[in-house]
Amino acid sequence: MSTNDRLYICHSWVMFVLFILLTSCYTKNKPMEGDVVDFPQLKEKGEITAVTLYSSTSYFLYRMEPMGYEYELIQDFATANDLKLNVVVAESQEQMIEMLQVGKADVVAYPIVFKRELMQQALYCGREELSSQVLVQHIGPGVKPLTDVTQLLGKEVYVKQNTPYYERLKNLDVELGGGILIREIDKDSLTTEDDLVEMVSTGAITYTISDDKVARLNKTYYWNIDVSLQISFQQRSSWIVRKSSPQLAEAINKWASDNVGERSYKATSKRYFEMSKKVLELSLPAIKDGHISPYDELFRKYAKKLNWDWMLLASVSYQESHFIHTVVSWAGAQGLMGIMPRTAATLKIPMNELEDPDVNIRAGTEVMRIFRDGFKDVTDTIQLIKLTLASYNAGIGHIQDAQRLAEKYGKSPVIWDDNVAEFILLKREPVYYNDSVCKFGYLRGSETYSYVREIIGRYEYYKQQLPIKK
Repeated sequence: MSTNDRLYICHSWVMFVLFILLTSCYTKNKPMEGDVVDFPQLKEKGEITAVTLYSSTSYFLYRMEPMGYEYELIQDFATANDLKLNVVVAESQEQMIEMLQVGKADVVAYPIVFKRELMQQALYCGREELSSQVLVQHIGPGVKPLTDVTQLLGKEVYVKQNTPYYERLKNLDVELGGGILIREIDKDSLTTEDDLVEMVSTGAITYTISDDKVARLNKTYYWNIDVSLQISFQQRSSWIVRKSSPQLAEAINKWASDNVGERSYKATSKRYFEMSKKVLELSLPAIKDGHISPYDELFRKYAKKLNWDWMLLASVSYQESHFIHTVVSWAGAQGLMGIMPRTAATLKIPMNELEDPDVNIRAGTEVMRIFRDGFKDVTDTIQLIKLTLASYNAGIGHIQDAQRLAEKYGKSPVIWDDNVAEFILLKREPVYYNDSVCKFGYLRGSETYSYVREIIGRYEYYKQQLPIKK
């Protein structure tokens, strides 16, 4: 082979490689030519794919039912247009936008802040929201909330390092000429934004900073916090679709502005940001005439199916409903044992029958039996009970995630106390719920942790009060 031939082959190979690289870069940033996916194509296919993030406000699984403010809105849009909704979850806003651009999703169902450069690549659509950072402060009898940022001078405000809240607070301190006592929580600390809000509620700290939507959600759990003082400028945000999907953007805008979308928005906003999620007062109930509740005989009847003490089942029911058989929680859990709609459907129980105490307790017992049987490797009876209770509260998928995390980090996956429970608490941190061993995402794990502790504590109280009746 001549030198010219070798040079020709080499040149051709280089050009081929460059072509492949250029093509891959092009297709990474936009769908393949000819693959136009707009609203008519989605209608023809009968489904739409939305990408979002796991979080307390956008999307999460509660008792293994999908929930979340953004999720419910995009589900309503899909239902209104006779589309099946597929949800995919990204790990960051950047990844969501990339998944949209390469065609892995049709819409980003998450509030994306308006930015000039993004407007060149995508179409903003749906309901436009205004968001800001707010001061979370403790209030109570005789304690008036701060009403102006200048009142922060001389006050201690706790924020985690290297967060938007930390940066905003530093800038605000400069704007005011100094004087805010910024207390930094180490960036590697396991303390989360929700933890800081809870610490304000308990009085452990007086002030922290939060996103207003997260703050408003937390206020539905804690009555003694105020979240009304804005400390930053408001930012506009909405969902986005590809620039090549103008008809989809138009359909989403139409839905958001018509009566159906308006009703959905108001109902969903009320559910997540107004309805109280505070657990009913769980002081130890009085035992009257040797009875825990009007349903003791039913608890005795169905506890046998679990081989549990009936008083343990009664403690679960008190936690779920205070023995009020008609109660319905903000999440839709109904009756004495807090049965979710999807659970009822799986057990083939009509929702209108869940007010029947016998039906409801039977359903709750059956769910716990199924969950308990999912822990074949757990031999300790007490740990098995605790893992079962945790599954009943959060959904067994979250508990199995925590077991896998425990095993990965050198803890026991068959012991709840100080092992699996530790990672349930950590499942609201992105570094943990985005871990490759986790399959079920974000969880407000402090609720599950408290749920188990309170049920076991009340059960011990019942046993002390009724040592003979088993």
